[in-house]
Amino acid sequence: MPIVAQSTETTDWVSRFADEVIEESERRAPGAKTSVATAPVIVVASGLSPSGPIHLGNLREVMTPHLVADEIRRRGHEVRHLISWDDYDRYRKVPNGVPGTDASWAEHIGRPLTSVPAPAGSPYPNWAEHFKAAMVEALAELGVEFDGISQTEQYTSGVYREQILHAMRHRGDIDAILDQYRTKKAPAKKQGQKPVDEAELEAAEGSGAAAEDDGTGSAGYFPYKPYCGGCGKDFTTVTAYDDDTTELTYTCTECAFSETVRLSEFNRGKLVWKVDWPMRWAYEGVVFEPSGVDHSSPGSSFQVGGQIVGSVFGGKQPIGPMYAFVGISGMAKMSSSKGGVPTPGDALKIMEPQLLRWLYARRRPNQSFKIAFDQEIQRLYDEWDKLEGKVADGSALPGDVAAHSRAVGTATGELPRTPRPMAYRTLASVADITAGAEDQTLRILSELDPAHPLASLDDVRPRLDRAEAWINTQVPADQRTVVREEADAELLASLDDQGRASLRLLLDGLDTHWSLDGLTHLVYGVPKVQAGFSADAGPRELPPEIKVAQRTFFALLYHLLVGRDTGPRLPTLLLAVGQERVRKLLGA
Repeated sequence: MPIVAQSTETTDWVSRFADEVIEESERRAPGAKTSVATAPVIVVASGLSPSGPIHLGNLREVMTPHLVADEIRRRGHEVRHLISWDDYDRYRKVPNGVPGTDASWAEHIGRPLTSVPAPAGSPYPNWAEHFKAAMVEALAELGVEFDGISQTEQYTSGVYREQILHAMRHRGDIDAILDQYRTKKAPAKKQGQKPVDEAELEAAEGSGAAAEDDGTGSAGYFPYKPYCGGCGKDFTTVTAYDDDTTELTYTCTECAFSETVRLSEFNRGKLVWKVDWPMRWAYEGVVFEPSGVDHSSPGSSFQVGGQIVGSVFGGKQPIGPMYAFVGISGMAKMSSSKGGVPTPGDALKIMEPQLLRWLYARRRPNQSFKIAFDQEIQRLYDEWDKLEGKVADGSALPGDVAAHSRAVGTATGELPRTPRPMAYRTLASVADITAGAEDQTLRILSELDPAHPLASLDDVRPRLDRAEAWINTQVPADQRTVVREEADAELLASLDDQGRASLRLLLDGLDTHWSLDGLTHLVYGVPKVQAGFSADAGPRELPPEIKVAQRTFFALLYHLLVGRDTGPRLPTLLLAVGQERVRKLLGA
């Protein structure tokens, strides 16, 4: 069932960009809009280079236009979200940490990504398809609708032939634009600055010594780079070109191969990046495409492309917000040139799609944020569940309602969700203690709320599966919970009268408090009762010493149950251990 569009009073960043994109689309086709049904198709775009694992930072390149496109669809407009797979980019280097690769892959440097073998053991035909597949799977789980375009197919089939010939005829105009930036000193790299994007490095026409080959040789500037007919690599230099015949001569510094071809018939090469990108804007009619910090700085590809797209290709630059870094809790910011960086698929193993969508939807593109793979994920889930409650009771703010709506589904309907979403931290604690034993997991979760026992673990999936995956893959072995087999007789014997009395109060209350809420009341209430207060006394009624007494009591219980100072929340831990074993370990 389609999700109802948000109120026009909503002022979240997605709605604001949707307004701008619709207005810009109508400006580009004056008179074409007589109704929403007859308005032109609005094109938004993303570009991804499958040069290695496509990480969570790259996902912002997709989620930003996806969210805007989805809002436009909710308003009844037809939208096309293009993802250009830059799989005809050169293979720059062997990424660190990619299974199934070794130093021998370096022999492919300079070839198109689609001409490089896939990592050993991969079922895919080449390097690009191997890394595209994981991203496509993750995007499907996230509910992202898109039209994928392989730049290998576009270039090798001759789709861009006229655009290439046009760029070559106007190479002097392009060179003049690029020359405005070649004489400028390259800006100093700020500490911690994100590395330039793969595509930017591929054929940058930046400034000074910082720039790579921009197509300028002794014969002049050429915005086209052939892949060599001898070695298949792009270590080539165009040495001559004739506009009338389209004859192009190039030589290769890698293998010394040289040939003359007719560019009007030749499909083994591509425009250099800062020309390729604006060419695509004009060719596809892109109205909205965000770009990272590296593309948006002065003299970068987005700025230069904005000049080239109009003066050379007769198109218009898209609305292009800059998006900021996406980091990982406890890790440095991500770069696809380094192995081991988390991908969307990695995130979806430990969190539901709704939570991951929400993290991108709730922050403006120019705001950086972190995705938690550590203990912080429990707090994020608590925050998400609290928002769900506020949305349900109508107390959430409009912007939060909008972000929630964009997280739980798209214009075509809601994403699959956990029928009974118990607290993630509780599920993780139970998964930690039971080590995946389903019968024990069901018993414990059913006892959390005896008035509404859980009928099946399917009711708490997929959230339970995500919590189990987080425990098994992200929590170090020395932080896992192992319940004692036998009571700590030495510790029990060393307790003073107050310590023994606290355990007795707890044990006496187990039968009547055996639920999550009941045990929470009990374990927090024992120190209060021992100090002469009611177990129901609130924080304002109690002296600060009570908190100290509670921490001391909790530490004692953890030592007696799991042999450590801390562990899962005590009420959950007690339920997981079970009454009989709790009594045994606490010396009953």
